Amino acid sequence: MRYVRLDTPKPLSKVGLGTWQFGSREWGYGADYERLAADIVRRAVELGVTVFDTAELYGFGRSERILGAALAGDRDKVTVATKIFPVLPVASVVQQRAVASAARLGVTSIDLYQVHQPNPVVADQTTMRGMRALQDVGLIGEVGVSNYSLRRWQVAEAALGQRVLSNQVRYSMIDRRPEEDLLPYAEQAGRVVIAYSPLAQGFLSGRYDAHHLPTGAIRRANPYFLPENLERGTALIETLRQVAAAHDATPSQIALAYVLRHPNVVAIPGASSVEQMERNAAAAEIDLSEDEYAALMNAARAFRPVTGLAAVPKLIRARTGK
Repeated sequence: MRYVRLDTPKPLSKVGLGTWQFGSREWGYGADYERLAADIVRRAVELGVTVFDTAELYGFGRSERILGAALAGDRDKVTVATKIFPVLPVASVVQQRAVASAARLGVTSIDLYQVHQPNPVVADQTTMRGMRALQDVGLIGEVGVSNYSLRRWQVAEAALGQRVLSNQVRYSMIDRRPEEDLLPYAEQAGRVVIAYSPLAQGFLSGRYDAHHLPTGAIRRANPYFLPENLERGTALIETLRQVAAAHDATPSQIALAYVLRHPNVVAIPGASSVEQMERNAAAAEIDLSEDEYAALMNAARAFRPVTGLAAVPKLIRARTGK
């Protein structure tokens, strides 16, 4: 495992584990997955993974409970990160919700407490006042945000009066907007971009095509998995396979290596099995050459999926068969 070179109380592994799917039936992983989740967490710790990300919203608290129980005696070795869903993120509510998350996780201090997304009407000044109070009493360590623009990230940091360590955003080969400003800022300022959906929910794994569509409500609602988009992505997946063959790796591992090439990025893919967790962790050791990186970038730029409003009627037809 490799780690971000940054002054943090615990080392941050380049590959972490995202646990949105813990306790959430919509991923379609089956009734046995909750037991399997504990095995995945334990194996991740053995492989040197130190970043475990959850949220109060995931499974309405079940993800936090499952993760906390699975980490058991390993909590001192790892960074436990969770998120508050900012329905009314005023200072007093932030403090109450942190206490509830800590109880579900079974910890006395949350290593990284994040705002799940920006609230359009509540200013970060009041939210960060609650975060600072939590830091002052030791209930949380670092503060993070999620789905923030660079400008709002900086405003939140000014309101906190000290670093907002991380910004968790969607980042993958086909969701590259963070490369424009968030990644340069993180590297310059000594901050971290936490990449969620670094495999585009499995689109970049090469497992799916127009004739082999995913199951599970989450992926079926994602326009990337429209048959038309899977067809359009054929050339991109083939490039991933070619680079993977040169490294004796999988397309998923190469897609992870792409985002991990940036020094201040931590990727938090989910895992449906212990074997997938092992493959994800191994991706941290892959070094892409300049030519390989350029080939991947060009293939990603050439991919033109149908998204936004144009994808809505296609998604409805795909769900209803009409």
